[in-house]
Amino acid sequence: MSPTLKIAVGSIFVGLLVLGLKLLAWWLTGSVALLSDALESTVNVATALAALIAIRVAARPADAGHPYGHDKAEFFSAVLEGVMIIVAALVILREAWHGILDPAPLNAAFDGLAINIFAGLINAVWCWVLITRGRRLKSPALLADGHHLLTDVITSGGVVIGVALAALTGWAILDPILAGVVAVNILWSGWKVMATSLSGLMDEAVSDRTMDQIRAIISDKATGAIEAHDLRTRHAGTKTFIDFHLVVDGSITVEAAHDICDRIEQSLRMALGDVEITIHVEPDHKAKHSGVLVL
Repeated sequence: MSPTLKIAVGSIFVGLLVLGLKLLAWWLTGSVALLSDALESTVNVATALAALIAIRVAARPADAGHPYGHDKAEFFSAVLEGVMIIVAALVILREAWHGILDPAPLNAAFDGLAINIFAGLINAVWCWVLITRGRRLKSPALLADGHHLLTDVITSGGVVIGVALAALTGWAILDPILAGVVAVNILWSGWKVMATSLSGLMDEAVSDRTMDQIRAIISDKATGAIEAHDLRTRHAGTKTFIDFHLVVDGSITVEAAHDICDRIEQSLRMALGDVEITIHVEPDHKAKHSGVLVL
C-alpha cells in the first residue's frame, strides 16, 4: 500500500472517531453550534472515503483508454469534497435559523465542551499530517482534505468559545447565532477547495516560480540547441506535463539531437519529480527568436 493510500485510510478512521465524539458532545448539550460542528465531521468522513477512492483510481497506470494516466481522479474527489462542504453549510444554516427562532437552554455544557475540545485536538494533529504529507507526496486529494480539516479545527475552536459564553451568560440565542457564523465560514472553505481543484481540471499551467525553474533548466541543459519555444505546462494530480519545441542546427545528426533532449529531460525529472515531457525537435529555419534562449 502506497504512503498516500495509507494516509487516506487513516483519515477515515480519524474522521469516524472525531464524528463520534462530537455527536456525543451534541447529545449531552443539545447545542446547535455543536451539532453544526458534528455535521461538518460527517463531511470529513464522506470526503475521506471519496479521497481514498480517487487516490486508488489515480494510482492506476496508463492504459489504452487512458494513455495519459488517471491522475485527474484526485481533482474530481476534491471538487466533490467542496460540494459536500457547501451542502453541510446549508444544513447548518437551516438548523441555526430554527434555533434563532426558538432558542433552547444548554444541558451539561462544560462536559460537552470538554469532549469537543478533545475531538478538536485529534483533528489538529491529523490536519498537520495531511497537509505536510500531501505537499510532500503532491496529492491534491490529501491537501484538500487537510485544508478542509484545518477549517474544521478553527471553527471548532470558535464553537467552543461561543458555547462557553452562551453557558456562562445564559444567553441561549448565542448558540444558534454562532452556528450561523460557522456555516458561513464553511461555505467559504468549500468554495476555496472547489476553485483549487477546478484549476487542475481546466489544465491550469504550473506556478510562475515552477515555470521559471523549467525555463532555467532548459536554457542551461540544452547546449548544442538554438532555442526552445511554445513552452506549455499543465498539472494533473502528482504529475506535471511539459511540452515545447526545441530548435537545433539543421546539420546535426538525429542522435545528437536526441542526446540534447535526454539531457534536458533528465534534469527536469531530477528537479520536478513526476513529469511527462514531450519535445518536438525542429531545424534552425523554424526558429522564432523567442521563448527560451540556450546559454
